[in-house]
Amino acid sequence: MSEFTVEKGKRYRATITLGLLQRMASNQMVAQKLTDAGFTDVSVTGAGSTRIATGLWAGDTVSGAIPSEISDISQLA
Repeated sequence: MSEFTVEKGKRYRATITLGLLQRMASNQMVAQKLTDAGFTDVSVTGAGSTRIATGLWAGDTVSGAIPSEISDISQLA
């Protein structure tokens, strides 16, 4: 797994690729997982296996492993 650092007060965008059973989750369910992880003001769009998520990291700056379902992470201006 790759590592990524999220900084307090910064907004991020990522592509989420869901597996066969996971793709049945609603965008609201995916957003809730990101909220549970520490993001606020989360928005998830898309359907099926590919979703695009944006959110604001509200916690302290932290580094950690990126789950394999998450790719193309970028900080938004």
